[in-house]
Amino acid sequence: MGLALYGLKFKGAAMKYSLKQLQVFLAVSHHQNVSRAAAELAMSQSAVSGALKDLETQFDIQLFDRVGKRLQINELGLRLRPKVDAFLAQAEDLERELAQQQVVGDLKIGATLTIGNYLCVSLVTEYMARAPSSRVQLEVANTQKIAQEILNFEIDLGMIEGEYQHSELEMLPWRDDELVCFCSPDHPLANTDQPITKADLKAAKWILRETGSGTRQTFDRAVRELLPQLDIRLQLQHTEAIKRAVEAGLGISCLSKITLKEAFARGSLVPLDIPWLDLRRHFYLVIHKHKYRSAGIQEWLALCMQRLG
Repeated sequence: MGLALYGLKFKGAAMKYSLKQLQVFLAVSHHQNVSRAAAELAMSQSAVSGALKDLETQFDIQLFDRVGKRLQINELGLRLRPKVDAFLAQAEDLERELAQQQVVGDLKIGATLTIGNYLCVSLVTEYMARAPSSRVQLEVANTQKIAQEILNFEIDLGMIEGEYQHSELEMLPWRDDELVCFCSPDHPLANTDQPITKADLKAAKWILRETGSGTRQTFDRAVRELLPQLDIRLQLQHTEAIKRAVEAGLGISCLSKITLKEAFARGSLVPLDIPWLDLRRHFYLVIHKHKYRSAGIQEWLALCMQRLG
């Protein structure tokens, strides 16, 4: 952020803080560490410590609890952080307008595995085609991690596969999805003419996504009555690893249809018809309720809503 303004004026009076001090506060609150905040801001550790101390001294407040060399943001700091983040984002937009730059700005996007690996590449490509001077940083992780990073203002917005309830997060329904159970072509369930029963699922060996992922959340909800009795042999974080394990005959699994189209087409994996399992779900766009919706964020949201299919 190229904000180097210090002597801000408001109704003729100088403000008691600078944008640089607010940037320092935000960086330290993200990292809980002065040296990492200094590296992010390209400042010395002493300059970061001095700016933070000046901010607290000017208002006679404490924003962090000092535990040895570690800083832990306190209740006041947590309450102020969303407002500081929104204020700095607005200041950055204002600076671009003052410079008459029609730039939508850089974005930090967090996406869960299915969305990040199978849907986001085309979205990023189109976004950057619309805004060639902008950069998009994409992080792929599970739902819990993405939600936590939005709450910490480490990323601008998230795209997740499961529901996540938090009073500070706004969940925007995006598109429908459905999971499907599958196995290798040589598995007994792939070669039966009989309907697949609950007993069949309990007898099978399962390879599933890890707890905390949106895919696992949907699966657990669908089989909640059977879950304690399922033989879960492996829990893996990566979709491709699960597909390879199932292809190798280690068990059966359940993933989004989006991730399985090519494997089904070439016949290396086989879908299982289990109509009594409700494996439907929604994808969501997630943003902090206090996050300032910059031109870049608005452009990304609009692009996503145009790409529902």
